[in-house]
Amino acid sequence: MPHRTSRRTLLTATAAAAAAAATGITPAQAHDRGQDHGRDHDRDRDSQLKKLISRMSVEEKIGQLFVMRVYGHSATAPDQADIDANLSQMGVRTAAELIAKYHVGGIIYFTWAHNVRDPHQIAALSNGIQRAGLSQPTPVPLLIATDQEHGIVCRVGYPATLFPGAMALGAGGSRDDARTVGRIAGAELNAIGIRQNYSPDADVNINPANPVIGVRSFGAVPASVARMAAAEVQGYQSSSVASTAKHFPGHGDTSVDSHTGIPLITHTREEWERIDAPPFKAAIAAGIDSIMTAHIQFPALDPSNDPATLSHPILTGILRGELGYQGVIITDALDMQGVRDKYGDARVPVLALKAGVDQLLNPPDLPTAWNGVLAAVRSGELPESRLDESILRVLRLKARRGLFSRPYVSDREIDRTVGTRSHLAAADRIAERTTTLLLNKGALLPLSRRREKNLLVLGADPASPSGSTGPPTTVLGKEFDRLGFSATVLSTGTLPTQAQIDAAVAAAHGKDAVVVGTYNAGAGGAQSKLVAALVASGVPVVQIAIRNPYDIAALPTVGAALATYSWTDVELRAAARVIAGAVEPRGKLPVPVQRADDPAQVLYPVGYGLSY
Repeated sequence: MPHRTSRRTLLTATAAAAAAAATGITPAQAHDRGQDHGRDHDRDRDSQLKKLISRMSVEEKIGQLFVMRVYGHSATAPDQADIDANLSQMGVRTAAELIAKYHVGGIIYFTWAHNVRDPHQIAALSNGIQRAGLSQPTPVPLLIATDQEHGIVCRVGYPATLFPGAMALGAGGSRDDARTVGRIAGAELNAIGIRQNYSPDADVNINPANPVIGVRSFGAVPASVARMAAAEVQGYQSSSVASTAKHFPGHGDTSVDSHTGIPLITHTREEWERIDAPPFKAAIAAGIDSIMTAHIQFPALDPSNDPATLSHPILTGILRGELGYQGVIITDALDMQGVRDKYGDARVPVLALKAGVDQLLNPPDLPTAWNGVLAAVRSGELPESRLDESILRVLRLKARRGLFSRPYVSDREIDRTVGTRSHLAAADRIAERTTTLLLNKGALLPLSRRREKNLLVLGADPASPSGSTGPPTTVLGKEFDRLGFSATVLSTGTLPTQAQIDAAVAAAHGKDAVVVGTYNAGAGGAQSKLVAALVASGVPVVQIAIRNPYDIAALPTVGAALATYSWTDVELRAAARVIAGAVEPRGKLPVPVQRADDPAQVLYPVGYGLSY
């Protein structure tokens, strides 16, 4: 271990020297000094970065604009299946070969791409990627990114600290908690070499049927979402991780998933100003490093109906011109159908750059996309000076987040930062402040270890958002056991059959109470029938909505109902402690819950939440 740590330290110094030699940027110039660097410092830094850009070939410049997936746990020695995937999709074997061939400026980590096994492996992958970047003819460190929103979208799982997601934080209502989440999560990402996080989600979720945002949003009230988003931005960037507000100009009122189609936003310009814009304005005021586009049509902002990702009126006219944003604009993933419907994969990146984008994220076919941009430059459609503008913004971000002065990470920093006892305790405390109690008939809750000692814990068991925790019923059962109850666990899934419902009712016989987790339960659906059968059995039923808080509107009347806004361990354990009375319920709904049979009627308004 001492040898490995000292080697990493040496590599860090060597990489910093290589970057300094290439750019002329000294460590003092490259070091992150917060948002206010001083005019002289900025001019000096920009002068050096422009010199670096001037030494790049056109091919290197094009590569700097792409942020790409790559398969494998190692930059140079991935598993054979990952080599095969890289060859079939990009014509390279490894991350190092990807960087050498296409000069990409960034890499995005995914669980399904086998990038994220454990913190030390992730750090080794990050260091290997940086070595490859700094070995190019024009040495440039890479910006390594991921989607670590927390809640239902997390790429880096246990033993990293996992926090409640945005809507849970919205229920807690504490800007300090949102800032703490960003600060701690940012520190852990930084320690493993990830310097750009595609978080927070700044969408205002006013459509309960939204299939892609939902609990990823802080809520339905623009001013509240704005406050929470700005606080999380401050937290991430205080840990020198670039924060990314998404999805501009606003993805909160959609009923179509932009992964599979193109949503249409029917808001007027005035409604956009009132509903969608405030969180992005707040993020910009907080010094946000990057903003991600949405693959949505927004006729009130651009009547051409081009996706916002490809819209010059939206990105350059509004985001740059009207809102005054000078940071990096990154596309949402270019392999999503919402941006591919209207134009081919060779044209999409060209049109995105012409619209004002700086980073092109994860095209489905990198050779096609890369060569499409090259052809546009050679034909004069895209002036080389346009590439230079975006590269300068990206390099500024890399300098601001310390990549020229400290591109590598160390094992020692991982051990003293990732998943520490204090970080895990902070996650537990924050989660306890988010659990929302919606119904408590006859003061059923809190449950007593004497009166309701024997519990049946059952319900939906969706795969863990982080890929390394759960299942929900098991997590709840273990926490109830720890709290002094005796819990029997039964998984019934999201579509319980009649046989499973009958088995659940039989298992409830003789129990003192039932705790059932529901996951997007629809009126009259299988989960609703399960809950109805449990209520009819006469055993007190406590229902937990483990994703969207709207489930209670689709269920028969239970004894008590709570919302956790996600099914990660930290939120489920907090809900168990609330049910057991170990902590008070403090969460307040950040979205309204409407009647299932009459959405014009509100069952529980924004701000609703019971306490003991």
